[in-house]
Amino acid sequence: MHENKELKNISEINGKAHKFKPSRFSVAPMLDWTDRHCRYFHRLLSKEALLYTEMVTTGAIIHGKGNYLAYNEQEHPLALQLGGSDPQALAQCAKIAQERGYDEINLNVGCPSDRVQNGRFGACLMGEAALVADCVKAMQDVVDIPVTVKTRIGIDEQDSYEFLCDFIATVVKDSDCDNFVIHARKAWLSGLSPKENREIPPLDYPRVYQLKQDFPQLTLSINGGIKSLEEAKQHLQYVDGVMIGREAYQNPSLLAHVDRELFDQTVPVTNTVDAVKVLYPYIEQELSKGTYLGHITRHILGIFQGIPGARQWRRHLSENAHKPGADIRVIEKALEMVTERI
Repeated sequence: MHENKELKNISEINGKAHKFKPSRFSVAPMLDWTDRHCRYFHRLLSKEALLYTEMVTTGAIIHGKGNYLAYNEQEHPLALQLGGSDPQALAQCAKIAQERGYDEINLNVGCPSDRVQNGRFGACLMGEAALVADCVKAMQDVVDIPVTVKTRIGIDEQDSYEFLCDFIATVVKDSDCDNFVIHARKAWLSGLSPKENREIPPLDYPRVYQLKQDFPQLTLSINGGIKSLEEAKQHLQYVDGVMIGREAYQNPSLLAHVDRELFDQTVPVTNTVDAVKVLYPYIEQELSKGTYLGHITRHILGIFQGIPGARQWRRHLSENAHKPGADIRVIEKALEMVTERI
């Protein structure tokens, strides 16, 4: 068994005061991607990044049979993203989440999928600002942790700057919400798939910058199409926080530089080979519970992107992690293919 001593350093961060708010840098909630295994690995790469769960619906929490709120204590600071539009149900789930130890509740007002719309939540809620305010207020009334909103800059033909300002102003006026994550694209509620909605509507970063100027009292984070920490630094000249999604998942080595580049220039860059090795005890523990190796390794495939041996690393994991009885030796063998070339 591998013993994990480095996790003590990670857990110590929770007791320290942050120079910056955790929302200064966050990893976006991504359905089917940012599960608990993914978040555990991301935390090994960055102590400071705010991590988000996948969106979890109120129905899943209240009526589902699975443990949809499971996480590891090492994941903090950790936000739960909720999907729903019933204030009472959202309040019930927020209270449960606080009892379970989550650090923040985030309401999804950005997902454009048909399934989400049919449930009357996600991006379509931008057209019902008063309801969003009611939802936020209902959650705030039962929890002490922050309740935040992730939204788009518009929906369908309702994509003027005035529409966005009216939406934000209504939510702020009718609740105490002071923290928004803005995906700098509008959403088409029909005609585009969720994937297309992340790529086709044009990005409009200046609109988010203007929003910060007009609502200086709010904490505003920007999201959408950001691919590097250099880009993040540019955005941080205009807004309070940056959220990165796909790039952080597909090239997680980016996270190894977050703490040094965006929080504390005196801390060392996380060594990605060491981060993989520190993951071993967690993997062995999960395997002993019946977790399949491939459910964990799928999240670490991109860690060595751009490094000699990365292709062999990915191939070995992809071809072997799903096999019956696959264990830590699969990763050790794959890691040799990288370390031999470094």
